[in-house]
Formats: sequence, C-alpha cells, structure tokens
Amino acid sequence: MSEEQIRRIQLIIEAALLAAGKPLNLDQLRELFSEEERPARQVMEHALSQLEQACEGRSYALCKVSSGYRFQIREDYARWVGRLFEEKPQRYSRALLETLALIAYRQPITRGEIEDIRGVTVSSNIIRTLMEREWVRIVGHKDVPGRPAMYATTRQFLDYFNMTSLEQLPPLSEIRDLEEIGREVEQKIQAEIQFDDPKSVPEDGDDDTGDDHNESISGTVH
Repeated sequence: MSEEQIRRIQLIIEAALLAAGKPLNLDQLRELFSEEERPARQVMEHALSQLEQACEGRSYALCKVSSGYRFQIREDYARWVGRLFEEKPQRYSRALLETLALIAYRQPITRGEIEDIRGVTVSSNIIRTLMEREWVRIVGHKDVPGRPAMYATTRQFLDYFNMTSLEQLPPLSEIRDLEEIGREVEQKIQAEIQFDDPKSVPEDGDDDTGDDHNESISGTVH
C-alpha cells in the first residue's frame, strides 16, 4: 500500500475520532470503509501508529484505552482548556476514592466487605455516584444470606483513567494503605483531560464521617 493511501486512511481515522466524541476500537474504525476498500488490520494498526507519532509535539495525543482509540488533550494544557467550561472541576471525597480503589483491587467485592476493610459504613450516595458515573457495575450476587450485590469496575472506568486493563493499576505491594490508594486514584483523576463533555457528579462523603467534604479533592476537567 502506498504512502498516499496510508495517509488517506490516517485522515479518515482522524476525522472519525474527532467526530465520535468517544473511543473507537480497531473493528469500528475498519467498518468506516466499504468492504471493497477496507484495510487489513495490520494496515490499520500501522496507520494508527504513524498517526500517534504525528501527534508528537502537539497539544493532544492519540491514546489507546480499553474501549479503543481517542484523541486526548495533554496534561500540560489542562489549565487553559479548563477555562472553556463554566462548570468547575468535580470534587471527589476521600471516602469515594477509597471505595473505588477497593472495588478496583478486590473485585468482585460486596458493600459489606468494603465496610469491613474501611471500618465505616459506605454511603449509598457513593455507590450510586460510582454507578451513575459508569465506573462500577453489579456483576452478580454473593451466595450468602441476603445475597448481597458484588461490584466490579467497568470498561468506562479503564477508559477514564487512561488504562487498557486492570494490570496497569499500581501493584498493591507498592501501596501501603488506603490513603495511599486514594492518592493513586486522585493522581489519575487530576491527570485525565479528555475531549468529552463533563458529566455532573455530586460530592459524596460517608454518612458517619462529616469531615469527608473537607478532604475532598479536585477531579477531572473535561
């Protein structure tokens, strides 16, 4: 395939990713082409690789996440891009971050198991917020009296935190306690800048820890 043909494929990919407003995987990108002109997967991967290199030195990058590929503003330009949006960055309480981190590392896990580890009751608002944000979902029910729901992270969770798999989470051996887990999640939230429109997420704290809002931290600016 000629360089001119590869370049045309790159431009089509670029236009599709800018228009989609969400990640597109390799199969979805190949479906943009008619059956007669559809590039082989290897050709598409080569075009994507070249497009990624072409973004070097620019204010945005081509990133691969769990759901596919997307263009993403680089962190260095976050404070300027953030001024485009009237809505302030969302704030997430330490309680929410710890709950999310426990689900990510111990999944599938029940609410009761999270409470046993954290030593406090998990607010219903926290679980609801995580599910509305589509970071967490119910994957089944534990075979014990009451059959409590078991929670796990989603593909959207991986996309948001710029990961392709859970293997990219920092090893637990490198994290000493829940507070440090919360800081790891916080750093990923602060670093994540996307083209997507912001979704409204309320602040949340544990029902029995009234100072959680004082510990809340800034989230992502989209």
